[in-house]
Amino acid sequence: MPIKIPSDLPARAVLEQEGVPIIGEDQAIRQDIRPLRIAVLNLMPLKQKTETQIARVLGATPLQIEMHLLALTTHKPKTVDEQHMIDFYHPWTQVTDQKFDGLIVTGAPIEQLPFEQVTYWDELCQIFDWSRSNVHGLFNLCWGAQAALHHFYGIPKYQLPKKAFGVFEHRVLNTASELCRGLNDTLNIPVSRHTENHADDLKPFPNLEVLMESPVTGIALVHDHALGHVHMFNHLEYDSDTLDAEYRRDAAKGENIQVPANYYPGDDPGNTPVNRWRAYAHILFGNWINMIYQSTPFDLHRIGAD
Repeated sequence: MPIKIPSDLPARAVLEQEGVPIIGEDQAIRQDIRPLRIAVLNLMPLKQKTETQIARVLGATPLQIEMHLLALTTHKPKTVDEQHMIDFYHPWTQVTDQKFDGLIVTGAPIEQLPFEQVTYWDELCQIFDWSRSNVHGLFNLCWGAQAALHHFYGIPKYQLPKKAFGVFEHRVLNTASELCRGLNDTLNIPVSRHTENHADDLKPFPNLEVLMESPVTGIALVHDHALGHVHMFNHLEYDSDTLDAEYRRDAAKGENIQVPANYYPGDDPGNTPVNRWRAYAHILFGNWINMIYQSTPFDLHRIGAD
């Protein structure tokens, strides 16, 4: 099934060129199924790129998806046109009476700050708490995953001696997991972060299962069986050129940024990167959507009631 997004969202043209199925309002209402309502709290500065990345992996699933973009009310983004936010985003305070099958919380370029020093930390905590009664399944990415684990369990993050940056091989620890079905035993995943979580801090909580890890960059995917949360610390949703753009941006600023590991052919930034993770992104997000579909109530109003 295709994904349902606004007809004039910039991501639509990109996805149509890639062959990702898109559905219009008139087609959606003729299908005798209930679409899954997936909200996205997009905390990334390059909103449109992230919208496209998330819509791409959601649109590859076999179910009809309605993607709803949410925005904070205590933080005004400086790197996106204000009209874009007005046209396509809903302040989350305007949807607190609504129910969603899933909520995706993205990362944010603030990971080196202590959580409590983030200007919108209190609001994000309110959203996490609101999700317990209004969202069936929560999927947190990168800093969003670190933030959720800290909010719900007090789990800390740790500063790395240097940025984990590149494409690293990861090992799947439980191939029978609903989230990992169809994945190879090992897979390449883009990584871009200055901090990490430690597996030892998760051990006091038996409901937190580590599903993927890298010998170089540590834990990557955690499934919270008690709360129904998924935490991915790395970036299967990234475009082929995302790490390239980050590298050239930081190099242009004069920052001490290393060439992303295992990314450019021959480790030469003059070569075009080859995407070695696209299929895994579709599988992981497809598995999450299927897991949501199998367990979410047909009656939206029952979400959070059990």
